[in-house]
Amino acid sequence: MNDTVQAKPQGYYESLFSIQAVEFTLLDLSLYLLTHPMDAAALQQYSQLSQQLKELTRRFEDQFGPLTHRSVGPNPPYGWVATPWPWEV
Repeated sequence: MNDTVQAKPQGYYESLFSIQAVEFTLLDLSLYLLTHPMDAAALQQYSQLSQQLKELTRRFEDQFGPLTHRSVGPNPPYGWVATPWPWEV
């Protein structure tokens, strides 16, 4: 293991896992909705999970920095240098 990789702050992996779980569920629901577009319960669940993902992502980025390139504003400082790189996660 590379000795230069620093330990992640407490809650980093738990927060990231929560985001990934909701993203996976949204992807699965979107595939289901392709064949069941009138399923009101699935549409409602998709809407609720979309809002949950926005909130989880906002909290993660407030605490740990940008999660994706879309999270960075158009002006410096960008914050990428201060956060873990994908291969460090």
